[in-house]
Amino acid sequence: MPRRSRKDSVALESAGRLAAAISEHPREFVALIMSTIAVFAIVTNALFLQKGPHPAPIFATRPLLLPQETRLAPRLQSAQSAPATDAGNQARLQLVANIQRELTRKGFYDGPTDGIWGSKTDAAVRDFIQIAGLKTNAEASDTLLRAITGSNAKPFSTASTSNAASDPIARLIAPAPSKRVTAVQRALSDFGYGQIKPTGVLDQDTRAAVEKFERERRLPVDGQISDRLVRELAAMTGRPLE
Repeated sequence: MPRRSRKDSVALESAGRLAAAISEHPREFVALIMSTIAVFAIVTNALFLQKGPHPAPIFATRPLLLPQETRLAPRLQSAQSAPATDAGNQARLQLVANIQRELTRKGFYDGPTDGIWGSKTDAAVRDFIQIAGLKTNAEASDTLLRAITGSNAKPFSTASTSNAASDPIARLIAPAPSKRVTAVQRALSDFGYGQIKPTGVLDQDTRAAVEKFERERRLPVDGQISDRLVRELAAMTGRPLE
């Protein structure tokens, strides 16, 4: 047999064996082909397609923020929000100070004009709202400031004091206003126990409101402002009365 035909027969025999092996194990053959392609792609990408240092990802990705850039973003946000917060606090302090100043001018407030909404400011605002007959909340607002500025309301204690000063007999017999009575009157009025004027004097309207409160709370009904009554009112309002 010639040498060329012998090589052809060997090649045909090898091809037949390969075909038989592929037919017997098709899955393994496909896996082998895929693995070979993947290895070739990785080697080609690493040697010719990547611009950065190795190892690098097969496909180009979006650049990530550097650690310094990542830390810089929250700092910029906090720096931008800080001036806005400071400006808001300053605006509220100025608003409360203006309210305190107008309440002082009207005779409702005798505390410092410090822009802090404390118990004195809250009590003065509630007295003004009740005397002026307003339907607004006791909260710092431009509406409240305009109402105080444009109102002619005067505290009740001012009127009683002026009458007593002009009349010596009235000064002798008139009871002295009490801060405790004023706080009780304000609390009873706020919670609907009567239209009571915060004069600081235990008058007939105040006694009637106290008795109504005592009956609802199942307390001894005597119409007096006792320590127990003050504690019950403070628990109901959620704030100390004195």
